[in-house]
Formats: sequence, structure tokens, C-alpha cells
Amino acid sequence: MTANHQRQRYRSAARTHVGAVRKRNEDAVLNRPEIGLWAVADGAGGHQRGDYASERIIAALGDAAPPPSAALLIDDVKTRLRRANRELLAKAVEIGPGALICSTVMVVLIADARFCCLWAGDSRCYLLRAGALRQVSHDHSYVQDLVDRGEIGPEVAADHPLANIVTNLLGAEVRFTLEERSDQLVPGDILLLCSDGLCRALTDPDIAAILRDHPVEAAADRLIESAVACRAKDNVSVVVIAYLP
Repeated sequence: MTANHQRQRYRSAARTHVGAVRKRNEDAVLNRPEIGLWAVADGAGGHQRGDYASERIIAALGDAAPPPSAALLIDDVKTRLRRANRELLAKAVEIGPGALICSTVMVVLIADARFCCLWAGDSRCYLLRAGALRQVSHDHSYVQDLVDRGEIGPEVAADHPLANIVTNLLGAEVRFTLEERSDQLVPGDILLLCSDGLCRALTDPDIAAILRDHPVEAAADRLIESAVACRAKDNVSVVVIAYLP
């Protein structure tokens, strides 16, 4: 798929906001429709320099060159994320014992009407199809592990006192897990990448309604505005991608 065709077939918008409570934005976003690459990174709150971590991850992806094939772009992204992980670990060593410079990452790549998402952490990817919203990604978090084991129900997960514990981050370990899922797109599909600040502030029905009722740019704005109006306690970032008919 050529870069020009990619731009014509997909429309996207990216937004990030400090939220209603925090004073520093530790999220970062990437919007590169010309090569079919988008990302959200959420610096780990409470650790040293979470904003540095998310910015370095997005910078590592930001200068990726248009590849000859989708498979090569996926391989290049994985290589860049491994390199970013090593950089964050090395920076933490410079700071001193016990320092952590970490971030989640959610990446979506699209080529030839097929999308692939790669992630570590609890930033999410959703797909809106025919008006119905479903979560494509699976959170890497302590609370999600409890849900998976049947110890708590998903309806109480968001309000769990340990809901902020993420179990897989770039910058935390030499080896990190990069989970991967892919699927076909159909005309009218909308993909949403977001940091957990959005899904902690808005319900899935709220998110679905905004994506259904607004064009891409307006939907991205409205998601941020609605989360802030709901007193989002964390930074809020979104990337909205529409596959045009």
C-alpha cells in the first residue's frame, strides 16, 4: 500500500491532556497515518520521570521509515521498542539504585485493511464495528489477573484499590512481554487507542456513543473533554483511527 493511498483510506487524530487533577502530563502519542503507525505511551505514575519514558518510546517510533512490507514494519517496531527498553533501563542506572523509568505502550499498525496491535501494560485498543465497541487488547495489570482467575468480577475492577498496579512495562525489566493481536478491518471500523485515564473516567457505552456520533477529529476532542469533565484523575490520551468506506 502506498503512502498516498494510506492517507486516503484512513483518517486519524491524536490528543493528550494532563487531566483534571495531575500537574504533569506523563502520556505521549504518535499519529503517523502516512505509514500506518499510531501509538500511545503512558509513563508509570509514581516512578521517576514517567514523562521521559513515554517521550522516549514515542521518539523511538516516530522516525520509523516507510517499509516495503507490513511484516517488516512490525519487526522494525519491535526492534525499536526493545531498544527503547534498554535505553530506559540504562537511564535508571544513571539516576541511582532503585530508580525506575517506565511506561506502557500501545501500538497499532495498519496495512491492506489489516491491523496489528502490539502492547505492554494497560493502555488499551478498542474496535468500534457496526456501532458495537469491544476491547481488542488485554490489560497487563494486577487487577486484570484477579479477573482472569475469577477472584473478582470485571464490574469491580476499575474501583479496586490496587487498580493502578501494572505488571508489564517498558523500562522495568531486561525482558518484557510485547503482546500481539491482529485482525481484518471492514469499511466503517473505528480503532481507539487510549491511556487508562480515559477508560477510568468514561464507561464503554460513553466511549462508544462518542465514536459513533462524531467524525474523527471531533471524536478525539470530545473524548478528552468528557474525561476531563468527569474529573479524570490521570492523564488522558486518545488516538482515533477510522477506516473509510
